[in-house]
Amino acid sequence: MPLQTLPVISLNSEPATLSRDLGESFQTFGFAMVRDHGIDADLIARAWTLTAEFFALPEDEKRSYYIEGLGGARGYTPFGTEIAKGAKRHDLKEFWHVGRDLPADHPLAAMSMFPNLWPTRPTGFRETFEALYAEFDRVGARILSRIAVWLGLDEHWFDPAIEDGNSVMRLLHYPPLPADAEPGAIRAGAHEDINLITLLLGAEEAGLELLTKQGEWIGVSPPEGALVVNIGDMLQRLTNHVLPSTTHRVRNPEGERARHSRYSMPFFLHLRSDFPFRTLDQCITPENPDRYPVSITADDYLQERLREIGLKK
Repeated sequence: MPLQTLPVISLNSEPATLSRDLGESFQTFGFAMVRDHGIDADLIARAWTLTAEFFALPEDEKRSYYIEGLGGARGYTPFGTEIAKGAKRHDLKEFWHVGRDLPADHPLAAMSMFPNLWPTRPTGFRETFEALYAEFDRVGARILSRIAVWLGLDEHWFDPAIEDGNSVMRLLHYPPLPADAEPGAIRAGAHEDINLITLLLGAEEAGLELLTKQGEWIGVSPPEGALVVNIGDMLQRLTNHVLPSTTHRVRNPEGERARHSRYSMPFFLHLRSDFPFRTLDQCITPENPDRYPVSITADDYLQERLREIGLKK
């Protein structure tokens, strides 16, 4: 029977069952809701507190951590900077990026892998988010291993592909809706993610919606503490669209909720910057011929997409 609603999947399921459940949910929706991920609840609570404290800092102080020319790869990106591909209005959000730190002499360090930037306050910011980044990294690799099995690959197939990958954790703040917001502007315009998979904390607050294959917007509301995981364009490309990168958005709240901030923490799990895209043989059939016969690197693809969403010129 085809899935009718987005299931909640336990990462503690038996491995074969987990691969099946994740694969079916991703193939149907491009999304899955995942519980029992094992990220410490106290660590997550500290992260929420520090996120709110950072975005409450004076505007000039936050902007001192904005670096021109990095495409938002590290540090602060001001409100109203990012725009969904093809959109006419900028998103109503500001954010902070934490990436992977590599040694200066690492061969990938020059490929969009910039050193992290850390604010002087709030206290404990760096330690908390370095720990949370490592946890997202761990859980994302585990989910990818189950996707690999569902695709007919060895469970470790993705391990070298994501080793030292250009993954980014984003701390997102959607401020209370401004009275002078441009008509038609929303918190996050309809878009698809660039990366392999995205792991998201904070979707309990209403607003996240995905576009079904039937053209209907449905809300994504996970249980308390659960992750929302979705397929990105890189995995869609790699699988020749067997796993779809689904359009999603964050709509504006109404009534009293419009006067409140919304926070979320997506982790964009990326391939190594030098990874060459070659469509998986398992995903090429006479009915689904190879859409991407020309190979490009993951970093080439990323730079192209960053220009499309206004983070690079």
